[in-house]
Amino acid sequence: MFTLSDLEMIVAERSATTDGSSYTARLVAKGVGKCAQKLGEEAVEAVIAAVARDRAELTKEAADVLYHLLVVLKVCDIPLSAVMDELQARTAQSGLAEKASRPRAG
Repeated sequence: MFTLSDLEMIVAERSATTDGSSYTARLVAKGVGKCAQKLGEEAVEAVIAAVARDRAELTKEAADVLYHLLVVLKVCDIPLSAVMDELQARTAQSGLAEKASRPRAG
């Protein structure tokens, strides 16, 4: 079974490609701003597909969101394991309790 860890490894490998054949390497070379912009675009497309209840399109857009998220994490030097650790910590309590424990802005 293909995992997000597999995808993280592929993103890392392809981001290091220097022969011009890798979309990932070209995207990473443009920096965090462009990578984040692409993530945002894909997220909006996923939302549109969800609202339209287009399962096939949502599946494709969700894959794009996950890929672009991992690219952003790579550019920001944040390993997927750090995100997974954060998720694990959050599941130790209910979502409402976790949210209530956050400092309030203002």
